Amino acid sequence: MKKNSLILSLLLILASLSWSATFAQTVTGVVTAADIPIPGVSVVEKGTNNGVVTDFDGNYSIELNESDAVLIFSYVGFKTQEISVEGRRQIDVFLEDEVSQLDELVVVGYKSQKGRTISGALTSVNVGNLESRRVPEVTQALQGQVAGVNITQSTGAPGDEVEVRIRGNGTIGNNNPLYVIDGIPSREISFLNPSDIKSMTVLKDASAASIYGSRAAGGVIVIETKNGGDRKGIQASYFTGFQKVTNLPNMLNARQYMQTVEQAWDNAGYEGENPYTGDLNRSDFADVDYLDELFELGRTHSAQITASGGNENTDYFLSGGYFGQDGPVVYDNDQYERINFRSNIQSNVTDRFRAGANLQASYEYKDRISSSGDAPGIIRHAFLRPPIIPVKKDPSDPTYSEEDPFTDLPFYQGPDSFESNKYEYSQNPIALAFFTDDAARTFKTFGNLFAEYSFLEDKSLTFRTNFGADINFIHNKAFAVNFGDDDGGGAARDRGLGRQNRPNGLSETRGEDITLTWNNSLNYSKEFEEHSIDALVGTEYITSKLSNLNASRARFDFTQPNFRYIDFGDTEQDLWNGGLAEEWSLFSFFGTATYSYQDKYMVTANLRADASSRFAEENQWGYFPSFSTGWMVSEEEFTEDLTWLSELKLRASWGQLGNQEIPNFAYLTLYRRDADRYLISRYGNPDLKWETTTQTNVGLDFGIIDNRIYGSVDYFKKETTDILLPISLPNFVGDVSPTFLNAGEVSNSGLEFALSYRNYDNEFKYSVSGNIATLKNEVNSLHPNLPYINGRVTRTQPGEALNSYYGFIQEGIYQNEQEIADHLDGTPNPPQKPGDIKFKDLNGDGRINDNDRDFIGNPNPKLSFGLNAGFDYKGFDFSLLFQGVSGVDRYNDLKKIIDYDTRPFNFTDRVLGSWDGEGSTNSIPRVSFTDNGSSRISDIFVEDASYLRLKNIELGYSLSLQEEIGVESVRIYTSGQNLFTITDYSGLDPESTDLIDFGTYPQSLTVLFGVNITL
Repeated sequence: MKKNSLILSLLLILASLSWSATFAQTVTGVVTAADIPIPGVSVVEKGTNNGVVTDFDGNYSIELNESDAVLIFSYVGFKTQEISVEGRRQIDVFLEDEVSQLDELVVVGYKSQKGRTISGALTSVNVGNLESRRVPEVTQALQGQVAGVNITQSTGAPGDEVEVRIRGNGTIGNNNPLYVIDGIPSREISFLNPSDIKSMTVLKDASAASIYGSRAAGGVIVIETKNGGDRKGIQASYFTGFQKVTNLPNMLNARQYMQTVEQAWDNAGYEGENPYTGDLNRSDFADVDYLDELFELGRTHSAQITASGGNENTDYFLSGGYFGQDGPVVYDNDQYERINFRSNIQSNVTDRFRAGANLQASYEYKDRISSSGDAPGIIRHAFLRPPIIPVKKDPSDPTYSEEDPFTDLPFYQGPDSFESNKYEYSQNPIALAFFTDDAARTFKTFGNLFAEYSFLEDKSLTFRTNFGADINFIHNKAFAVNFGDDDGGGAARDRGLGRQNRPNGLSETRGEDITLTWNNSLNYSKEFEEHSIDALVGTEYITSKLSNLNASRARFDFTQPNFRYIDFGDTEQDLWNGGLAEEWSLFSFFGTATYSYQDKYMVTANLRADASSRFAEENQWGYFPSFSTGWMVSEEEFTEDLTWLSELKLRASWGQLGNQEIPNFAYLTLYRRDADRYLISRYGNPDLKWETTTQTNVGLDFGIIDNRIYGSVDYFKKETTDILLPISLPNFVGDVSPTFLNAGEVSNSGLEFALSYRNYDNEFKYSVSGNIATLKNEVNSLHPNLPYINGRVTRTQPGEALNSYYGFIQEGIYQNEQEIADHLDGTPNPPQKPGDIKFKDLNGDGRINDNDRDFIGNPNPKLSFGLNAGFDYKGFDFSLLFQGVSGVDRYNDLKKIIDYDTRPFNFTDRVLGSWDGEGSTNSIPRVSFTDNGSSRISDIFVEDASYLRLKNIELGYSLSLQEEIGVESVRIYTSGQNLFTITDYSGLDPESTDLIDFGTYPQSLTVLFGVNITL
């Protein structure tokens, strides 16, 4: 039997070879545009994996597999052409520019739509520009690409979140956009491989986004992943490189530090001998730059491979990818890894029936390091640690151990002898980095199964059903190692242990988060001579459930990695456990219709009705309508003589969007058990209803000189009402959590402008595009019982921007006692001293108190901008991206604690310019161990965080090795990120999104080297 099978197989192989030989045919030719040869043009035999690219002179040669072959010629910026061979041996091709961007299909709500008929505000992102961004997350690649979309990385730590804001912060709660991947909604896309993206569309106004109604108040980003019909063949890519932290401030060395703290003691006016004077020449002092000790070169690796192909009826796309980054903090405890696998398959089962599946599995690992200055604040403590304290103990020190060689308490001699008060109780950042063991793992399956059926022969009426799943399994595990010196504290059973993580302990959480989506739609699209109609109705059901279990134990006898499991902890009294589950669901009806006359006049109407389980039954339904209209002015007769005008389109829209992002069942009253009683822990509010955002947009799209120059201008106004606001109740009500109410109104308005120019007519090809957007954010009202909302350094109040900084205003430095007496004439025995900060007395009462506070800064950018440029010449390509914001402030708490604090932390060299006598300076106060005014929240620490950053630059070279080794193309490149930043901000990174900069893990300068291979 096996022998017969082998013979049959050989016969089949010989038959296929003879068949191929029978129809083997070689076609050659040259591809040009404007009489210029075009290298790198893709030439593919339709329906096969057989393809080549043109050489530097535009020549190609391809051996065909079929006698009735059709060749597909494609190149970025030109129209794709399909040409039947019909027995010809030579076919020369002239490529034409893609004249009209408005004729492209754009993926919008639940369908694709011709750009010409779209009258809402949306931007179809140039995916080609994204491909040169070697970043792990899709949203990072979007930075600087779209007007009105401000994208910032919260910190530079590997795997940390990216903040996306579309047309500003519209609410006090959740402002994140909704992502729709292959028709399935999601609240995050960090799991996506950027190289799998086929198209991306940002829906900015209510008309464009209202089809997603209930969750679209923050805008919508629609993403379509690649499929086998886009390009057939195998592609592989790899890049590696390093990261380096730059623009670090200059910290004081040991000598400067000792002189500064000596002066701070004298300025404090303490009695007795200055203890620092006698320490100036101590032999056990070190001279350490803790920033230099903390940061090293980080490493990045990325590899991926894709395979796509199929036949006329079925195509597939497979991809596998790995991204790994070891951040620049020492000891490799700030790593991030992601492994992706994607399979997209679609098939035309019949002429009318199409089905497919888009499925992705991903695994994500992230070391969770304190990246925002939060406890234990590794970055922050690198600034605080005095340079005189060595990183490690001398092996001769009796407290030294190989397991914990790091210094902890300053000059520790034993539990009763260390100099913490003199040199402060800071922590050793290098030890913190070494002992950190906090990892988060997520396994995700995300994807959809779909089927489409066209009821009519012309396929004008199509039904589509789409089922999607977003399944996440999470595992977070943190082990707190006990280390450091014994300060004599802790429980009796822990005496003698180090002060850090006393006692040791393990905390572990495992959970699952499953969201299922099922949407069905019926789409009708038909052209009747001068009329066209595109209408869609549908339903959507979403259900989500999250559950988790957590446990922790303390006092582990053995702390090696193999023993870091719950069962090895103490079982007498050091164990805790818990678990919870929550769920929500959403059911929706939606409809949209677009009518166009002569492709000149178009109107679109949308309506979505959503019912959410997060509201009481009588308020579950929310209704979100929108309307838009467009006029293609360039199609009118009176513009025919304007030969330079390619396209001119006016747009206007109005619509409403919703927001339901509050805790589940917030409308219900919650109880807690206290012994044998049940007490109210939160009062419910059955009258809770949808938060609504109303948006108006007026826009203009234009093309000049055959669309070589293309641009758009938009003005928008966005008002959010019935804001879902947590209100704290008076103390006499009891110890209860805030109750959610519909209260408050926030408005955003601004202008957006985008412009691009491209020239592909010569061997030297180039394109330039830029965008700029303004934004005005203002709180219009809050609840009558809530005149303002105070944060740690902010106040949200009607008439001001959200989360505006609020505090005192520096007027100068007191130079002498008389100036103090004159300024504080209403203050009996003022404690201020010459050299202290002089604050403005806003009400003129001679006192500095809460009545003298004012708004001192705005954390919402007033201006954002980006500039892209790309160049191509004889196989060389070059691209760059500038990105930045202006008119934004940040509260620099790190500056406060290292240059103004009254404790003996280290300082930057800015402190060398401090006040040291009358007339010496009027801006920096005296150094002192007593309050010099810096304890007040003031504009001293609110800094302009505007910046211009060279975000990305890439240089590549492509060549074809088809004849030599059968490789269609090879591209080698080098890429740089964050190469320089222009800013006045003195913190580590002006791009940080935190309202308070406690010492944020900075973004790094990155240099990468890579190769792309196409077979």
